Amino acid sequence: MDPVVIPILVAAIVVVFLVAATVRIIPQARRYNIERFGRYRRTLQPGLNFVLPVADRVNTKLDVREQVYSSDPKPVITEDNLVVNIDTVLYYQITDPRAAAYEVADYLQAIDQLTVTTLRNVIGSMDLEGTLTSREEINARLRAVLDDATGKWGIRVNRVEIKAIDPPNTIKEAMEKQMRAERDKRAAILHAEGERQAKILTAEGTKQKDILEAQGTQQAMILRADGESKAVELVFQSVHRNNADPKVLAYKYLETLPHLAKSENNTFWVIPGELTEAVRTVTGAFADQSSAGAPVSVQREEEAREGPSEGEGGAPELETDPTLALDAVAAADEAAKQAAAAVSDAKAEADAAGEVQLPGRRPASGD
Repeated sequence: MDPVVIPILVAAIVVVFLVAATVRIIPQARRYNIERFGRYRRTLQPGLNFVLPVADRVNTKLDVREQVYSSDPKPVITEDNLVVNIDTVLYYQITDPRAAAYEVADYLQAIDQLTVTTLRNVIGSMDLEGTLTSREEINARLRAVLDDATGKWGIRVNRVEIKAIDPPNTIKEAMEKQMRAERDKRAAILHAEGERQAKILTAEGTKQKDILEAQGTQQAMILRADGESKAVELVFQSVHRNNADPKVLAYKYLETLPHLAKSENNTFWVIPGELTEAVRTVTGAFADQSSAGAPVSVQREEEAREGPSEGEGGAPELETDPTLALDAVAAADEAAKQAAAAVSDAKAEADAAGEVQLPGRRPASGD
C-alpha cells in the first residue's frame, strides 16, 4: 500500500467522526439537554443542531408530549378506620426539560410518592361513604397539590383520576346487603303504591257501577210503576165505562183460581173467603136465567097456537127455541162443576203439601 494513501484515509475518518459528532438532528416533540465539560450548556430544539465534538455531550433526552402514568393500588385509611386500596391515573407534561433533568432525580417516582401522601391526607378526612361518592372532589384536590409541587420540576399535571377504590371484602358484602335492602324497600313501596292505586280505582269503579245500577233500577221501577198505573187506570175506566155486571166479575175471579195452582214453586197458598160468594153469584146468575127462560117460551108457544091477534096486521113472530132454557141450565151446572173441581184440586194439592191455611169463614167445599 502506498504510504501516502494511509494518511489520507486516517484524515478522512477523522473528518467523518468530527462531522458526526458535530451535527445533531432532533426529532419533533423531543428535547436534548447538552453539557459542555460536565456543565449544562443548552437544550437542543427539534431540527438540525451543531455542537462541539468532544466538548459537548447529550445528558438527557426528554419527551415533551403529554404522558400517562398509572400507579399501583395503594392502601389508604379512611376517617372511619377502614383500609381501602386506591388506584390513580396521572396525566402530566414536561414544560421545562432543564428543570425536569436537574431539579429532581426521578420525577416519576417523586410524582408517585407525592400522589400517595396527598391521597392519604385527603381520604383520611373522609369516611367510606364520602370517599365512594366524592371522586370529583378528591381529583380536584389531588390535582391542585400535585400541580403546585411539580411546577418547580418543570412538569405540569393536567389531570388526576381515581381509577378504582377497592374496600375490604366484608365491607363489600355489607354494602351489597345494604343495596339489596334498599332495592327491596323501594320495590315494596312501589308495590304498595300500586296496590293502593288499584284498590282506589277498583273502589271508584264499584261505586260508579252501584250508582249506575241503582239509577237503572230506579228508572226501571218508575217506568214499571207508570205502566202498571196506566194499565190499572185503563182497566178501571173500561170497567166503569162498560158497566160490568158483578156476575161477570165473579166469573172472571173464578177463572184466575186454576192459574194459582199451576205454579210449580208454590207449596203453600191460601184460599180466599170470597170464593164461596163468587161461586154463589155465578150459580145464581145461571139459575135466574134458566128460571126466567121457561115461562117466556111457554107463553110464546101458547100465542103461536092461538094464531096472530087481530089488529097486529097478522105478522108472524119468530119462535123461541125451547132448548135455550136447557142450555142455560146445563151451562150453569157445568160452570158450578168446574168451579167446584178447581177448588177441590187446589185443596188436594194444599193438603198434599201439608201447608193449607183456610180463613175463618165457611169452607169452599160446602157451597
